[in-house]
Formats: sequence, C-alpha cells, structure tokens
Amino acid sequence: MKFLIATRNQKKLKELSRILNPLGIEAVSAAGLGIELDETEETGKTFEENAELKARAACRQSGLPAVADDSGLEVDALDGAPGVHSARFAGENAGDAERNAKLLSMMEGVPEEKRAARFVCAICCVFPSGEKITAHGECAGKIGFNPAGDKGFGYDPVFVVSDGKTFAQLSDEEKDLISHRGRALRLFSARLLEYLENAAGNDNRL
Repeated sequence: MKFLIATRNQKKLKELSRILNPLGIEAVSAAGLGIELDETEETGKTFEENAELKARAACRQSGLPAVADDSGLEVDALDGAPGVHSARFAGENAGDAERNAKLLSMMEGVPEEKRAARFVCAICCVFPSGEKITAHGECAGKIGFNPAGDKGFGYDPVFVVSDGKTFAQLSDEEKDLISHRGRALRLFSARLLEYLENAAGNDNRL
C-alpha cells in the first residue's frame, strides 16, 4: 500500500517513512510518483486546518491516501506569533537565518522568564474515501538570546528545551523523543494502526 507524503521536505519524508514502513506502508513523494503537486494555498487559521487542506489536495490529485503536516512556533511574548505564518515570518523568500534574526530582534529586551514558547505540529491523513486521521503534538521551551547548534532546521537554533540545549544541539534521536513532530507522529502511528485494523477486509475505506 502506498501513501503519498505531501511535502518537498526530505527530512519530513524520512521521518514519516520510519513510522509508516513497519505498518506495511510505502511512503512515496510526488516526485517518486512522477507528478508535481499543485501549490496549496494555506488559508487555514490553525495548523490542523492547513494540514488538512494540503492532505486533501494531494489525495484528490494523486488518488492515494495522502499525509501532510503543518507546524510552527508560537511565542507567548508575541501573542502566539509567528504561529501558522512561521515559514513566511520574514517574507516569502527568507531563509532560516533571516527568520531567526527577525525573531530575536523582536524579542530584544524580553527577559528570560517571559520568553516561553512552544513548537506545534498537526498531522492529517486523508483517504480517497474522504475519511481522515489527525494527530497533534507540542513541545514547550523558550526562545534563547542567540542561535546555538548546527543541526535541525527552521527555528531549531533559537528554541531552548528543558536541558538548556536548543533543538539544533540535539541528535536526531534526542530530538525525536521530545519534539512536537515526534509526539504527533507517535500518536498518528497509533491512530493509523487502529484505522487499518478496523479497515481490514474493507478496501472501500482506503
């Protein structure tokens, strides 16, 4: 059974492949299918809404069950920003360094005790039948005063977790244990397994 992973991010594709393969599912990209997914306008007001928009569009275009995620950073001192706009926080063509620089600039003068933040991840799987599975994960931390570490991507170098390290200073295994995406993926895996067990013998549900 093939599931389309609606992302161009190879790291996300690998993460999802790791949990889907033991369930007898082959995670494939649009490129692997020889198709190019249409750009989905992320008009949702929540991570969950955007993940479903992307998954439904990919399922409709490919005819396969499709999995998409939407994730981002919420900072208390910025009233939850950048939130669903995390990827475009510093402009459409900005890179990770520019986004982190803008965030640190906006946090200038904010004391450590008021720098609380959380990473949020929403995952949605849509089946050709129209049914869906969703999962949500969060990781609490705070915004550091300077970038640290060279691993990961996005806001990882400025997101400090409980042991005083940033996400960018953790190994993949350490990050997976506590990260928003790791938690969402574990919940998604359990819900997907339950769905597949219930759907056994009834191919119309897939």
